[in-house]
Amino acid sequence: MKSIIILGDGMADEPIEALGGKTPMQYADTPYMDKLAALGVTGQMKTVADGFHPGSEVANMAVLGYDLPKVYEGRGVLEAASIGVTLQPGEMAMRCNLICVEGDILKNHSAGHISTDEADELIQFLNEKLGSDKVKFYTGVSYRHLLVIKGGDKRLDCTPPHDVPLHPFRPLMVKPEVPEAQETADLLNDLILKSQEILKDHPVNRKRMAAGKDPANSIWPWSPGYRPAMQTMQEMYGFNKGAVISAVDLIRGIGVYAGLEVISVEGATGLYDTNYEGKAHAALEALKTNDFVYLHVEASDEAGHEGDVDLKIKTIEYLDKRAIRIIYEELQTWDEPVAIAVLPDHPTPCSIRTHTNTPVPFLIYKPGQEPDAVTCFDEFSVLNGKYGVLEKDEFIKELL
Repeated sequence: MKSIIILGDGMADEPIEALGGKTPMQYADTPYMDKLAALGVTGQMKTVADGFHPGSEVANMAVLGYDLPKVYEGRGVLEAASIGVTLQPGEMAMRCNLICVEGDILKNHSAGHISTDEADELIQFLNEKLGSDKVKFYTGVSYRHLLVIKGGDKRLDCTPPHDVPLHPFRPLMVKPEVPEAQETADLLNDLILKSQEILKDHPVNRKRMAAGKDPANSIWPWSPGYRPAMQTMQEMYGFNKGAVISAVDLIRGIGVYAGLEVISVEGATGLYDTNYEGKAHAALEALKTNDFVYLHVEASDEAGHEGDVDLKIKTIEYLDKRAIRIIYEELQTWDEPVAIAVLPDHPTPCSIRTHTNTPVPFLIYKPGQEPDAVTCFDEFSVLNGKYGVLEKDEFIKELL
C-alpha cells in the first residue's frame, strides 16, 4: 500500500481563552481531518527526543523515524543540502536568519517575511563585505539562509531567533560550550555586529522602511553542524521511491538526505498564502510513481510564531479544505489503496509564539481498517485513540 503524510507544521496549540478554552485545531472547521480521524486510528506522537530542542528539524526527522541522537547535526546542514551546497570535511554549516532589530531588541526572526529577491541582494552584499576564504553566505528562501564556516567548531550555545521575539539580542549572542569553541563564537558574534552596521543603510532596507516594512538589518546564525551520516528511508524501510513537497529548505534538505525526490510547486511560499491546491495536486501526481510522499505545509507554524490566533485558524482550515479534501476525494477514485497520515510536527502555541515539546496528535487512515472510537481530530480527542503515545520509529512503521 502506498502512503502519504500530510504535515501541518506547528498546527498543534494550547487552549485559548478567546476561543472559549478551545485550541485553534478544536475551533477550526476541519471536516476532512475529522472524517479521516473517524475512519482511521489516532494517537499521540512524541516528536522531540529527550535532550533536544523542539525545532522543526528535530520533529520532522522524528516523524520520518530517524534516531536523533545518532544522526542529528543541526538545521544548517539540512538546508545546505536543499540549496545544493555540499559540505566538505571541516566545514560547519549554520542556519542564518535575516532578522529585524530595533535598538537592542530582536523585533522578529523573519525581517517581516522579507522576499527571496530582496534577501538575495542582501546575502550577496554580505558575501562581498564579510565573506572570505573561511566565511561564505548562501541564499535560501525568504529570511532563511545559510552560513558556512571552514574550520568552525559546532560546540556552541545558539538561540533560535523565533524563540525570543522582543527580547534584547546581546545577551542571546553565541556562546562557546567548550573553551575550544571560543574562536568560532567570537567570529560569529563579530559577523552579527558587522552585519548590523553594513545592512542598516542598504537600499533594500531603505526601500522597505519607506514602505512601512521591517528592515532586514542583522544576521542571526544558529543551529551549527557538520555533514550528517543518514541512511535513506529506502534503506530503512524497504520501499522503492519516495518524494517530499515543501516550500521550506529545511524540509527539502531532510528529503535529500532521506533519499526522497524533492518536488517544487509554483506558488509555494511557506506562509498562509501558499499554493495549497498546487501542493495537493503535486502530491497526487507524485503518488502515481512513488510509494511514499511527504507533504509539508509551513503556514500554521508561521501564524503561531506571530501569535496570530485568527490566522492560525485560517491556515488549519485552508489545509483541510484546500489540500486534504483534494487528496482524499481523488484517492477515493483510485483502484490502489493509499494510506493517509495527518499530524503536526510540534505545537507552536500562539500564546508563547515558539515551539514546545508536547506530544502531537496524529491520525492514520488505511482503507478497510477498523477505526477507533475517535471522531474528530485535535490535541485532546486523540487521547482516546487506539495508539496511545508513540515515539521513535513507531509512528512511521505503523504507517508503512
